[in-house]
Amino acid sequence: MADLFDAAPMYDADYLHFWGSGQRLDDTAPAATPRGDAVADLDLAWRLLDLAPGMRVLDVCCGHGALANGLAGRGCEVTGLDFSTVFLDRARTDAAALGVQVEYVEGDMRDLPWSGRFDRVVNWSTAFGYFDDDTNHHVLDGIARVLRPGGRLAMDLNNMTSRLTSFQPSRIAEHPDGSQLTDRFRLDPLTSRLLVTRTIVRDGRVRQVPFVVRLFGFPELRDWLLGAGFTDVGAVGEDGEPLRAEHDRMIVTGALENIS
Repeated sequence: MADLFDAAPMYDADYLHFWGSGQRLDDTAPAATPRGDAVADLDLAWRLLDLAPGMRVLDVCCGHGALANGLAGRGCEVTGLDFSTVFLDRARTDAAALGVQVEYVEGDMRDLPWSGRFDRVVNWSTAFGYFDDDTNHHVLDGIARVLRPGGRLAMDLNNMTSRLTSFQPSRIAEHPDGSQLTDRFRLDPLTSRLLVTRTIVRDGRVRQVPFVVRLFGFPELRDWLLGAGFTDVGAVGEDGEPLRAEHDRMIVTGALENIS
C-alpha cells in the first residue's frame, strides 16, 4: 500500500532544528508552546510501564533518541528503531555523549524484525497512524509479536477530544535564531486525519512539506489494541492522571496476556 505522505522531508535536519532540544514542542499542537521535556516523558513512561533496570525495551519510531537514551541511562537494555538516518545519527551521537548503550536500528515500523524479544515497547510523540487503517492494524499486530508474554506497551498520542474542541486552522513556531515554521491544518472528518501543510523559513530558503496526522479517540484505539491481543487497555493524560477532555496528550497502555 502506498504511503499517505512522504515522511523523509518532514523528519530531517529542519525538524531537529525546531524540536531537537530537551525542551521540545509537540509537532502537531495548535499553538507553539512547550508540551513537556524529555525527563518528564521518561518519568511518565517509567511509571506507566513499571520499568526496571535490565528490562528489554523497544522504542518504535525512536526519532532522535531522547526517550531511548534516557531509558538506557536508567539501566534498561534499549533498542531504538526509526527510518530516518538523520534522526538515528543524532541519537547515536547523543548516546555517546551521555555514555549510554542503545542499539539503534534503521527500519520500518511495518516490518519489525523481531519476535518475542522485548519486555516493553514505547511509541512516543504521535508516532502511530501514518498509514491507511489496515496497515495501522498491521503495525499493532507487529508490536504485539515482538513482545514477550506479559509485556506492556505505552503509546503517546494526540488527545483527539482536546484537538477538536480547541481546533485552530494554523500555528506558528519561531526559533530564537529567527527561523519560522508555520503549519496549516485541515481536518478530514471521514478519515479522522489532519491534513497539514508545513512551511519552513530558514537560512534564506522557504520550503513546504505536506503530511498527515491520524487522530484517535480512546474507544477506537482501545478496540484496536484489544483486537491485536492486548488486555488491560487504559489511558492517561500527560500528567499521568486518568484521561480527561482537556488533556493535550493521550498515553494509551496495554499488556499482553502472561501465559504460564
